[in-house]
Parts: sequence; C-alpha cells; structure tokens
Amino acid sequence: MKVSLQPALNDPNVDANQGSSQRQLAISISALPESLESHIPLNLCLILDHSGSMSGRPLDTVKQAAGELIDRLNPGDRISVIAFDHRAKVLVPNQDIIDPDRIKKQIDRLRTSGGTAIDEGLKLGIEELGKGKQERISQAFLLTDGENEHGDNDRCLKLAKLATEYNLTINSLGFGDDWNQDVLEKIADAAGGALAYIEYPEQAIDEFGRLFTRMQSVGLTNSYLLFSLFPNVRLAELKPIAQVSPDTIELPVQSEGDRFAVRLGDLMKDTERVVLANLYISKLAPGKQAIAQVQVRYDDPALAVENLYSEPMLVEANVIGDYRPTADKQVQQHIYALAKYRQTQIAETKLQQGDRAGAATMLQTAAKTALQMGDKSGATVLQSSATRLQSGEELSEGDRKKTRIVSKTTLK
Repeated sequence: MKVSLQPALNDPNVDANQGSSQRQLAISISALPESLESHIPLNLCLILDHSGSMSGRPLDTVKQAAGELIDRLNPGDRISVIAFDHRAKVLVPNQDIIDPDRIKKQIDRLRTSGGTAIDEGLKLGIEELGKGKQERISQAFLLTDGENEHGDNDRCLKLAKLATEYNLTINSLGFGDDWNQDVLEKIADAAGGALAYIEYPEQAIDEFGRLFTRMQSVGLTNSYLLFSLFPNVRLAELKPIAQVSPDTIELPVQSEGDRFAVRLGDLMKDTERVVLANLYISKLAPGKQAIAQVQVRYDDPALAVENLYSEPMLVEANVIGDYRPTADKQVQQHIYALAKYRQTQIAETKLQQGDRAGAATMLQTAAKTALQMGDKSGATVLQSSATRLQSGEELSEGDRKKTRIVSKTTLK
C-alpha cells in the first residue's frame, strides 16, 4: 500500500510586485492500493450506552445494528463490546470472530438501566481495543443518547487523545436529540474519527453500516502530514491548518525540528483526506519558486511496518510580474467547505451569547457558501435554521445538531 499525495495552490501564480501574497494550499491524501493487496484484519470495539433513556426501540435497534456489523466481520477480525450506564463493563472481551452467534446473544441480553458515564465506557473501550490492535485496523464506535452526567467531559477528551497515541480511532454516534454535541464532536475530532447523528432509531443500522464501510476502506494508519516551508513563506498565525474532507476539523500543528507535522490518522483507499493550509508568501524573485515540501509518514498494518515515508513533493509557485489570477476551481471548493464550517461555528457562538439576529445572519451566509460549493442539502438545512431564528422561533436540539453536522461535511 502506497500513499497518493497531491498538493495544489488555489492560485499557482504569485504577483512579483506584491510585498506579501496569501495562498491556500490544498493537499489531498489517500491510501493507494497495489496489485494483490491482502485483506487487512479489523479490530472493532462497540461502546454502547444502555442507560434508562435507551429503553425500548432505541436499544433494540442498536442491538440489531451491532448484530449486523458482527455478521460483516471476517475470520481473523476481532471484536469487543463495552456497555455503560453510570458505570461501564466489558460485555464481550476482545476476541477473534469464531462464534458470531454467541457474541450476538451476549449483546441481545443487554437491558437498560441507570445514568450515563461516557468516559468510563471510553476508558474500557480503549483498553479492550488495545489488546487486538497488532497488524489490524482498530476503531471504536461510541454510541450514546445522553449527557455525560455521571462522568467528566474533560476526561473524555483526554482519553480520545490517548487513543491516538495507541493508533486507535474513535467514531462517535449521537442517538436522538439529547446528547452533548460538543463532547461527541470533540471526541471524534481528537481521535481521528467521524461524528454520526442518529435522529430516529431506524437510522441506527444505516449509520453503523456507513461507519463500518468507512473502516473497511482504511489501508494505512497513524499517518502524519509533514511539511517544510521555504524562506519567505510562513503559516498563518490563527487556525493555519484544517481538514476539509471527508469532514471539516481544525487540526493542531506541532513542530518536528525544522518542519511541521499534522496528524491525520487512518488513510482510506476510496476517500481522500483533504487538508487546507493557509500560507503567506513574501516577495520572491520572478520565475518558478519552491515554497514548500510535503510528505506523509504512516504505518502499514498489512506489512506490519511502522514509520514509512511517502516520496517528498515540492510545491512551487509561478512568480510573475504581469500577474493574472488563475484560480484552481477544486481548491476553491475546499475553501468554501472550510468557510461554511467556520461561519456556522460563529453562528453557534452568537446563539450561545443570545445574539439571535447575528446567528441568523451568519447561518444565511453559510447557506450561501454551501450553495456556491454545490451543497444543496446543507444550504437547505442552514437556511431553514436561519429563517426560524429570524421569525422568532427557537431552534430545537435536533435543528442545532443537523446544522452542525451539515457544517462539517457534505451530505450524500
């Protein structure tokens, strides 16, 4: 398995007469299968809320969704299941898929009770997932329908960050309307996973299946984007780097000697991770000028090899005196995606501050941005929320969650 790495500037031309120019560098990264690639075994942990509020159809559909995932696992894959209410327990210890029917029966016996302690479930899930991670794709699906009233939200974030140190990915699934979006979104973002919203019980099977298909497409793990900036080039000081596809996430940047590193986590074979870096370029001499070098460090679980490196790639700008803008339409789409996300974030902040008019205006702006990038579904949700605020209505918890979800991704 190799890495596909494709950098592109939003405008490859730079005005030689300008003292400083701003450019967005989009970097598309994915796993590139080679011929005769073998199947990489999976290591899946289900961390399931069985608190009292999950009683009835919610827990029944979650158990059905879990059972269908187990049926999709192959010999050589591993499974573990954690159940939590205000405490957590190991329902199915990490084990090879040998007797799937027995595992499904263990899950079927799960009953609702108690409150919610997400961090306790997350802690046990990371422990069990860690037992089977060798030479496997290791991910957890964390599902809850409630607030972490018996737990510590800061501890959740620390555990999510700890998971990445063990090369584990955590996906979050919010069930119903009463879960804490800030907590589940931060867990997924910090642990390199995806956030899913299960608005109605019957959606559980589809959302579990979607995340499982995404997990199956992973080819490489523990990936880092490494990049060096050449003289007269610098990163923006505020929020310099973000992932914009398949989900939008603000990415922390760390220094490694004379270069920067950004953790990407799992690389998929059929879905690109696209990262957008905000660069400032000081005056350069006319001609082709190298402004950056990008590379990916990664692990290949199929080969059981760590710390592999892709071929480094130069990023060049064409510095010209007779400057004419030459926009890259694909990079512009990525810029719109990030703008949509950040505009919605500002709207959320204004809403929390009681500025309903300001929130509505920003949501309208985000809706227009969504239309510019062809995201009609997202634009409809964002405009609907803006219209409700303008008419004096409150946004329901479901409205706010859908608004946040469409800000992070393009609905299929």
